[in-house]
Amino acid sequence: MPVHIKIIVSIITLVVGAAFLYFEILYGQMSVGLVGAGLAMFMVISMWLFREPGRRS
Repeated sequence: MPVHIKIIVSIITLVVGAAFLYFEILYGQMSVGLVGAGLAMFMVISMWLFREPGRRS
């Protein structure tokens, strides 16, 4: 995946995770919000650490 697409997907994922955390804290479910935010961070980190499978030369 090209780097500029990874950056865009990472930003969108982190914004959605932060919004989820904010609204869950607002409505009193902090533990659910932390799980969602942690999952968003995990998705971004794993996208940057692990390459896409493909053919090797």
